[in-house]
Amino acid sequence: MTALTALRGRTGFALPPGVSRHAGLLTVLLVVGAFTAVNSEVFLTGPNLLNVSQQIAVVAVLAAGLTLLMTAGGIDFSLGAIAAVTHGVVAQLIVGGLDEWTAAALALALGAGIGLVNGIVVTRLKVVPFVATLATSTVLDGAALLIIDGKSISIGEHLAPLGFGEVAGAVPALVVIAVIVCAVAALVLRWTAFGRNAFAIGGNEDAARLAGIPVVRTKLLLYTLGGMLAGLGGVMLVSRLGAASPGTGGLHLELTVVAAVVIGGTALHGGSGTLVGTVLGVVLLGVVANSINLLQINSHYQNVALGAVLLVAAITNHLRGRPH
Repeated sequence: MTALTALRGRTGFALPPGVSRHAGLLTVLLVVGAFTAVNSEVFLTGPNLLNVSQQIAVVAVLAAGLTLLMTAGGIDFSLGAIAAVTHGVVAQLIVGGLDEWTAAALALALGAGIGLVNGIVVTRLKVVPFVATLATSTVLDGAALLIIDGKSISIGEHLAPLGFGEVAGAVPALVVIAVIVCAVAALVLRWTAFGRNAFAIGGNEDAARLAGIPVVRTKLLLYTLGGMLAGLGGVMLVSRLGAASPGTGGLHLELTVVAAVVIGGTALHGGSGTLVGTVLGVVLLGVVANSINLLQINSHYQNVALGAVLLVAAITNHLRGRPH
């Protein structure tokens, strides 16, 4: 640390904030990647890396919205269930003859509406966010199965440009969408009054209210935005899979999103958040899942291995953030 300080003093050099703050997370990511690359020739191949990027695209979109919400001290455990519902709705609407892009737009509106309802329950009815959104998640998980009647519903070639299309002939469209969403969320959080309000509310909600910040309105917007992005995630899921299927989205997706955001350094109590960290958390989870598959680790140990990596990453970030 002393050497780094001296170097800064002599040359004016400083590590980019996103790099220095998340050095521990980067280290874990590099170690996992290096270990997998040594033990699997497939890991660093172009097709595999593209596959990983497509797999984490939906998680990244949901995590961007959750990062904004958690920065303001909120939480939403229904995002995965919203994605499950909307991916089923899109499939049913398309099968029913509705234009595919109109169906996708309706899915975003549905997600936003569900998010708004969550926000109203939390802000107006004063229900604890964890309880309110977990209850919503349970309801939506059941609704998702009812919508598709517990069966897979194929959409054929519909939404193929989104699920299988490429930009510039190389980058998957789903990845481009995820990058755009994360970049916009990062700009909003870092450079806008709305983002500053989110930080202030998460840091001290009462003080923010006394300072004239519209706390309720801001939270309602954040819950609505999170729901809309979850709806977008549902559209991305059905476009990539080419069908709506039972078990897609739901609690597993939600826990992955929450884990990525927390590992990335966003505090559960609010007042601190970074999209750079969230993206790194998403990538780490994707790499770990891919590594487990490539190394053919016994399925009984997959959750153990994943949990261990998450724990190490979380502890590393926590220790990094402690004052010295």
